Amino acid sequence: MKYGLNILPEGALDFLSLGALVHRLDPGVIPFRKATDCHIHVSGGEFNCAANLADCFGLNTGVASAMVDYPIGELIAERVKAMGVKPFYKRFKHNGVNGPNMAAVYSDRGQGVRAPVVFYNRCNEAGAQLKPGDFDWPAIFGQGVRWFHSGGIFAALSETTGELIIEGMKAAKAAGAITSFDLNYRAKLWNIWGGHDKALSVLARIVEHCDVLVGNEEDLQMGLGIPGPEVAAKSKLDPSTFFGMIDKVVEKYPKVKIVATTLREVHSTNRHSWGAVAWIDGQTYVTPTAELDVLDRVGGGDGYASGFFYGLLTGLEPDEAVRLGWAHGALLTTFPGDTTMATVDMVKAFAKGGSARIQR
Repeated sequence: MKYGLNILPEGALDFLSLGALVHRLDPGVIPFRKATDCHIHVSGGEFNCAANLADCFGLNTGVASAMVDYPIGELIAERVKAMGVKPFYKRFKHNGVNGPNMAAVYSDRGQGVRAPVVFYNRCNEAGAQLKPGDFDWPAIFGQGVRWFHSGGIFAALSETTGELIIEGMKAAKAAGAITSFDLNYRAKLWNIWGGHDKALSVLARIVEHCDVLVGNEEDLQMGLGIPGPEVAAKSKLDPSTFFGMIDKVVEKYPKVKIVATTLREVHSTNRHSWGAVAWIDGQTYVTPTAELDVLDRVGGGDGYASGFFYGLLTGLEPDEAVRLGWAHGALLTTFPGDTTMATVDMVKAFAKGGSARIQR
């Protein structure tokens, strides 16, 4: 046993995520109110981790999600396949008028002093209609799955999605898989149907089944009701606030063995100071701070989580795993879109202190 976890040595899938697939419309630096064209990125926090682990790190990964049989669904399914992720779809028929739909995210990149602007259309979203019983977990986990992951955005979509996560977590634990959850607290989503009290109730029941948590101080406070420390952090890069909350997290959820997050100080839209931290089975780990020139900030946190998970799945030393996640998340901000375009060699080089010197 390492990191306080008993990770299966092998399985048909190294990593399986459960969540909603979305498409993100990106007009670049042009605000939507003035945009004339845009790029389409396929995303979803849970999927992003599976895609990154497959495409960059070469692991066998899968995603359990909703899929609508219409052109947008076909576009998304093609990108899932291109990233090397095995799909497990609950299929829905589109009625040609109002859905069900694959959710759309609208996000410009901002520039300099102008922050990115993000808004959604999740009306009649197929992913929100997923419910317990939609997936044959015994068949999926019967193949052998080493790690199961989901997140707070998916939990917030409807009254049934959190229940489906709990069902998946129970099946994962019964099959011997590690379970992880990215808290990703989004008040806008919870306020649509349940509010903060409902969020606390649902997330508490999910985290009872988790080995690994991803989330910052705000996620821990708002998502789990963990009170913050009395002394404020000196800066966004100061890990003391985060580490000061861990004892309360573990006291409330004793099965949790790892809690990890990124640290980000935003100087402008394109200039960030970037770090990462993790509490692993009683020990704390902090990366150096990197100064990033950011092209597209979306997906950096998922980049950290996936690189960190890769380190754990491959048995690296804890500090190496944290640093690998930090490096991958940093590199991901240099690419357009939500998923990786990095190679594992690039990630390892940056984690060891590599530079932007041209590679010939």
